[in-house]
Amino acid sequence: MKVYQTEQIRNIALIGHGSSGKTTLTEALLFSTGVTTRPGRVDDGNTMSDFDKEEIARKVSIATSVIPIEWQDVKFNLLDTPGYFDFVGDVYSALMASESALILVDASAGVEVGTEKSWKYAQEYKLPRAIFVNKMDKENVNFNKVLDDIRSNFGDKVLPFTLPIGEAVNFKGIVDVIEEVAYEYDGKNSKKVDIPADIHSQIEEIKDQLMEKVAETDEELMEKYFEGEAFTDEEINKGIKLAIKNGDLVPLLVGSAEKIIAVDTILKLFKNFMPSPLDRDVNIGFKDDEKVERKLDVNQPFSAIVFKTIVDPFVGKLSLFKVLSGKLTKEQELYNSSKGKSEKLGGLFVLRGKNQMEVPQIVAGDIGATAKLQLTQTCDTLCDKSKPIVYERIKYPEPTLFFAVEPKAKGDDEKISASLNRLTEEDPTFVVSRNAETKQLLIGGQGNMQLAVVVNKLKNNFGVDVNLKKPKVAYRETIRGTASVQGKHKKQTGGAGQYGDVHIRFEPCEEDFIFAEEVFGGAVPKNFFPAVEKGLRESLEHGVLAGYPVVNVKATLFDGSYHPVDSNEMAFKIAASLAFKKGMEQAKPVLLEPIMRLEILVPEDYTGDIMGDMNKRRGRILGMEPKEDGYQLVIAEAPQAELFEYAIDLRSMTQARGSFKMEFARYEEVPSNIAEKIIEEAKAEKAV
Repeated sequence: MKVYQTEQIRNIALIGHGSSGKTTLTEALLFSTGVTTRPGRVDDGNTMSDFDKEEIARKVSIATSVIPIEWQDVKFNLLDTPGYFDFVGDVYSALMASESALILVDASAGVEVGTEKSWKYAQEYKLPRAIFVNKMDKENVNFNKVLDDIRSNFGDKVLPFTLPIGEAVNFKGIVDVIEEVAYEYDGKNSKKVDIPADIHSQIEEIKDQLMEKVAETDEELMEKYFEGEAFTDEEINKGIKLAIKNGDLVPLLVGSAEKIIAVDTILKLFKNFMPSPLDRDVNIGFKDDEKVERKLDVNQPFSAIVFKTIVDPFVGKLSLFKVLSGKLTKEQELYNSSKGKSEKLGGLFVLRGKNQMEVPQIVAGDIGATAKLQLTQTCDTLCDKSKPIVYERIKYPEPTLFFAVEPKAKGDDEKISASLNRLTEEDPTFVVSRNAETKQLLIGGQGNMQLAVVVNKLKNNFGVDVNLKKPKVAYRETIRGTASVQGKHKKQTGGAGQYGDVHIRFEPCEEDFIFAEEVFGGAVPKNFFPAVEKGLRESLEHGVLAGYPVVNVKATLFDGSYHPVDSNEMAFKIAASLAFKKGMEQAKPVLLEPIMRLEILVPEDYTGDIMGDMNKRRGRILGMEPKEDGYQLVIAEAPQAELFEYAIDLRSMTQARGSFKMEFARYEEVPSNIAEKIIEEAKAEKAV
């Protein structure tokens, strides 16, 4: 593949609801531009984008693939993203690396949840976007109905640039609204035909709306518009580009990726009207907390950001990056400014699916890849060491679903941990942690499918078989009453004996633990106070109810006795632990559970369901806050024990429109009926 200049490059994120046809469109474009001799099919498992074993088996995209194609001296980097919500991290990565987005809509389904989400993602990244209404050849398709659905959701900024000739089984071509030319298709071949008579009035109506959008981009054009003067072709093209860039115009195209009808109109639109990397605003980075600006210019110092990492146990690690300034050649030394370390370039190539094509350089605005970088991870900045810069990291959504991982075979623990950490490099929305308290290895992600894929990769790629289990809750124990008790340790053997005697008062307090003393008359010598405190602190680790850590207890040493010969630190330490057990039992011990604070974002129509569901989870609603686009932010609290599968249930309740964030708030007493069950289960587990 030849080297293209920045203005000849288009980086396009293909986004949309699952099964809207992103991968099929990619295959259609590969075929149309002569890269392949026949298009691959998702059902056949032979597409260029979906090359991972998991993707082939599941027949869905689970990671973003970069597919470069060449057409009319322009390089199009197509970033084919997953449509399934569990893999949203890859969508974020693709949007970061793109200057525009193409949202695919299934004509037979209209606007779906994934369509709404894709629109919001593109808005968040301030990306100009276009819409491709795919599957116009499917049964029961009504274009006007789909168009009304799209415009009612996204506004009148959406304007058709092409109109269908026929629909459903009769769909055979399109009318180009701007050029006022009609085409019928036979595969990738097309021929000019007469514009159907019933479409002329539609064209005029759309062109009037388009001219209004063009006029709004410039005061002089606005004057011409009001005076009834016609715009020149140059003015129209310039106005369209500016309106798209500003987000005031969203072109809509129609076609069928499977039948390869009108897919060439996408290339034409993106070449003529959608932004190149040169149209991007200046890149903002940092050097020692100071802002640094870098133009997306080949003459600037080299800088790039790694937006994706592919981990393969056999091939090794591949780092995909987008050059944000300057250019990268094979001879260059790489500097990872995020880590403050130099890296050795492991070849320079562009990826087309899994295929590597060596290139001499990657210029500003283009996407490239290299292998075997030792320290570099997703979101790291690579740059010229003499001109360092660090770009802001991609803000990925936090994991909301967690499971505990247990090996099926003994002795695999270390291997599991190492393999999981490698998989976190591939997907930044996937996390691994070890809970020191429950002793469980936890994995977290966005949903069931993502974690199921992780489990399969562990088995197929790393040879490790695991089970997923519900995580344990880190309960606590405390007291609600006061108790004064004696702890006495007396042991007499043939030699030196042991003697320790303490009287301790236990009572609730706000802090985790307070040790105090009120000993008079030297009943317990001061030199034994630290031993008493140590004995108590060690005892805090295991409460008397179910063996959970003890909190919010004040222990006051107020009396005791000692033996001038047999007393020592160990004896007083043991005496303190005996007193602790007795005191806890007498001071009305209770079980505490972690309470989580939730921020749940849902469409207003679902707030009733959310509130009802929270009640079932022993939760409570703290407040509600209206947001834009008819959404409500629901603030709630609920016990952690009731929330382990909330991510799954919320998706089900809201048709995947809801999202939430969660953080620890405090500990609260467990209701007695539930506490009894927890205590019984803990005792049964110990007995095994």
